Amino acid sequence: VAARYSKSPCLLPTVSDTPRTDYGSIKSYFVDFLQKKPQGVILESYVTKGDNWCMDDGIYEFTMGATGDKVKARYSFVYVLEDGKWQIAHHHSSQMPEEIVPKAMLEEAAVLA
Repeated sequence: VAARYSKSPCLLPTVSDTPRTDYGSIKSYFVDFLQKKPQGVILESYVTKGDNWCMDDGIYEFTMGATGDKVKARYSFVYVLEDGKWQIAHHHSSQMPEEIVPKAMLEEAAVLA
């Protein structure tokens, strides 16, 4: 997976707080992530094209085969044409806020009770 990223990448992953900006750190993230056996589905996709670049923004959902957990996230990918191949220059993914905030509010309410 890490080989699909450009020479100067930036990965802001869904399930890590650490920005990844080189091959080694991106590979490390995906080695850990793929152990969860994720299966992804794109729910919405919006593509914009330019000269030697392309951007895909949308929403995807992963089901972790190892646990059955689901993670719904919004994403953005920026691809660049590098040495004749389309590579990922920027990848941002974050869990949907609506999925996180209510859970946090419920946990806080339980602690206060």
